[in-house]
Formats: sequence, C-alpha cells, structure tokens
Amino acid sequence: MQIPLDAEAIQRILPHRYPFLLVDRIVEFVAGERIVGVKQVSMGDHFFQGHFPGAPVMPGVLIVEALAQVGAVYVLGQMEDRAERLVLFSGIDAARFRRPVVPGDTLRLEVTPIRLGSRVQKMRGVATVEGQPAAEADIMSIIAPRGSVA
Repeated sequence: MQIPLDAEAIQRILPHRYPFLLVDRIVEFVAGERIVGVKQVSMGDHFFQGHFPGAPVMPGVLIVEALAQVGAVYVLGQMEDRAERLVLFSGIDAARFRRPVVPGDTLRLEVTPIRLGSRVQKMRGVATVEGQPAAEADIMSIIAPRGSVA
C-alpha cells in the first residue's frame, strides 16, 4: 500500500461513501503491526445535526465505526480481490469512551491486528485527540463475499 492514502484512494479500497465514510486519510501502515488513519471532525459532519444541537459530540458508535473502517483498509488493502469482498462487524468488546470528540478535533485512529485469518479478524482500535485517549475497542469482523450480503 502506498502511504499516505487520501479519501479517493480509501474509496478504491472501501465500499463506504458519504455520509458514512468516516476516514479522511491513512497516514501510516506497517504490515503485521498497525495502520493509522485520520478523521478531521467538522461541524459540517451530518451527525452533528442531531447529536446534540447546541452541544455537538461525535457519537461513540461512529468513533468505533471509524476505527473499524481503518481496520478494513488494513485487511482489504492487502487483498487482490478486495472489490469482491466486504468486511462486516461480528463483535465489539472492551469498548470504552474516554473523552468527547467535538467539531475541530483531529481524530487519530490507530488499529493493531490481534488475530488475522482468511475469514475472521480481531483488531484493537484506539482513537485519540491531541494524544489524549477518546475511545478504544476490540473489533471482530468477518470477510464475506460481497454478493452474499442481501
């Protein structure tokens, strides 16, 4: 994978599109060790319309989704047939939310593999803002043929 990856390059790997693509750049990739993505959190992000008016906070579930998307780039970015595959959540463990993420924050999304198989993956994700932990979770996923999801 040629690093850094911008949003267009990420979209060549992931099927996600606006408003659900939650990663702006991949800034680091070390096979077998980690991948790091970045999300620039902006007041223009669609979820701030309702979460919460007058006190915008990025929903924790979307922070975990952003971590999962970075993990999916890690897995799919190394597959030749990635256009025929989807990475689907199969579990989330040990999720913790440490600080609110608000407009103007730069969310750093670091994902490290725990167990990588041909079908089942387990990764650890840590989201930080200015070096401070914002969220963390163990993310389990499966790789499925794209046509098998109906």
